[in-house]
Parts: sequence; C-alpha cells; structure tokens
Amino acid sequence: MYTEIVKIIEGGIIGDKEKVYNYAQVLADNLENSGDVSLSKKIRSLLVNKKTRMASLDEFSTKPVDTESRMDIVDIFIPDKTFEEPILKQYIHDEIEEFIHSYEQRDEILRAGIEMVSSLLLYGPPGCGKTTVAKFVSYKTGLPLVTVRLDGLVSSLLGSTAKNIRKIFDYASKRDCILFLDEFDVVAKLRDDKHELGELKRVVNSLLQNIDDFSQNSILIAATNHHELLDPAVWRRFSKIITLEKPNKDEIMLLVKSFIKNSNSNVIENEKKLGLLASAFDGISHADVKTVVNNAIKKAIINKKIVTHNWDLLNEVYLYRNHKIISDSDFIKFLLQYGVTQKEASDNFNYSIRKVRDVAKLTD
Repeated sequence: MYTEIVKIIEGGIIGDKEKVYNYAQVLADNLENSGDVSLSKKIRSLLVNKKTRMASLDEFSTKPVDTESRMDIVDIFIPDKTFEEPILKQYIHDEIEEFIHSYEQRDEILRAGIEMVSSLLLYGPPGCGKTTVAKFVSYKTGLPLVTVRLDGLVSSLLGSTAKNIRKIFDYASKRDCILFLDEFDVVAKLRDDKHELGELKRVVNSLLQNIDDFSQNSILIAATNHHELLDPAVWRRFSKIITLEKPNKDEIMLLVKSFIKNSNSNVIENEKKLGLLASAFDGISHADVKTVVNNAIKKAIINKKIVTHNWDLLNEVYLYRNHKIISDSDFIKFLLQYGVTQKEASDNFNYSIRKVRDVAKLTD
C-alpha cells in the first residue's frame, strides 16, 4: 500500500486529479482486502463526492471573459457536505426553504397550470448573509453557483457591458445551475449616468430580456445593498423577494457560539455572559460578528492564551466600533456594562483596581 500512497502524493503535487483518483481506488481495494473495511469505505465515500465535484468543475472550466480586461467575469462555487446552514430569523429560513421546495417540485407546479419562475431577490445591509444564502440554496439543491459581481462587469464602453451580460446568461444557460448576480443595483444606477440615454436603456433592457429568457431548470438569485435604486421593472422579474436584516440578540448568541465553537472559551456555556456579550454586539452585521470573534481568537492564540474570555471578545467589539480606545474611562465603563467584573478589568487590562472602582462609582 506504500506504493499507492506515494503515487497519490505524486498526483497531488503535479495536479493530476485522475492519478489521485485511480490510485486512491486501488488503495481502498487493498485496505478492504486486508480487513480495514471502515477506512476503505471512508476513502470510497470521499472519492464519490470528489469525483462528482471534479466533473462539475470540469463542465464550468471555460469561463466567459471581459472583452477589455480579458479577466474572468464569473466565479464558480460547488457545494459539499462541509457547508453549514446560515443562522437566520426563522421566518426568513422558512421563506428560503419554501423557495427551494418550489424549485424541486416545479414539474408538479407547471402541471397545475402555474407559471414557474425560480428567481429570488435578496436585499439588505452589507454583511447580512446575501452571498451565504445563495450558497445555502446551492448546497440544498446541489446546483453549482455561478457568481457574477455586476460592479466588476460594467465596462467603460456600454456596448461591451451588454455583451458581457449576454455572455454570462449564455454560459449559465448551458447547464443547470444557480446564477447569482451580486451588486445587482449597479446596472440600475447606470440609468442615472450622464452617458447617452439610449445606450443606457439598451444595457438595462438587455439584462431584463436575459432574465426573462433564462432557463426554467436553473435558479436566478440577485442581491443588492441598495434596493431603492432598482428600476420598477426589475422587481416584477422575481418570484420571491426577501429582506435580510442585521441579527437580533438571539441570532448573535447563536453566531458567537458557532464561530467560537472550535476554540476554548468561557462564554459558550454561560448564558448570562453570552447574553451580555450579545447585547454589546447589537447593531453589528453577521459578517462583522464573525470578524470580531475571529480577531479575539487570533489575539488569544498570538498571546498564548488557553482560553478566549468574554473580556477578550468585548475588547474586540469596542475596537471594532471605535477603532481606538476613546479614553480609559470609556473603555472600562464599556467592559463593566457588559459583564466584566472590576477585578477582571483590572487584572487583564493593566488598570489599577482603584481606577476601575472610580469609574464604576461614576456609572452607578
């Protein structure tokens, strides 16, 4: 079996996927023959999943490119079993599940004489999960996600922009997939541009026409942070419209638990500390919560700390909001407000206990 392992490593180093796959199959056979059935099954399971993934990626290997820059204008995401479901409000989760079920049962819906359009518009503040939702739909349906950032698609020549739009829809229409149009409002913004109006209309009309002609076997998802800029004609193209908002306290608690679960922390099992910490995060987006938690964990690792404490997380929340320590008194007040004891504030931030107590008296 050493030969197979060496060959698999060789294939991985030179990027020969078929060599890796073929010798892994041989290794699985040899393991099974030698009695290690459990490991053999695990390898075969990986091979089935990865072979499907490799085949899917090969189908998307020739991406459309921008005429001017010659850069790819789409990215491909292939879902796998490692994807974790997003933390969302229950009614939003239910709406997304309903959208997925309607796609999966589209033949029955069509037989009932109902027009079937699988299109979803997501809008809300930045960092609130629009891309994650698109990936979640990809994960649940098993469809590859073809992502287009429309802000990177717009050419200095409007005629080229219309051609790029056509390239993307032609590319996505060749196989069942999810076409994800990110920064969707950028085309609507063009209508207020100072360029020649007729050409601008042709760009928007090209987008709308391509949406209308898009395959019923695929899904269209669009996302925007600026829904107020969208043309009224755009809204009618979507069968489901969902607003994604910043997380509430309960969602923040779940997010913190999710992001810190692989790290040793003193807040996971302490609901009181977790609740106070979540209150400190109030008004921060899903993506910002992840950034803050990751910053705290990284700092704990750098400083050789075994545990990531609530005051470590609160320190990062404060810095994320203010980008600096406004004043020692303001920082101490913040820590005490969200559950750090006077002794903890003194011991971990080099403040004298007297100074901490003086601040505490002022806030009582």
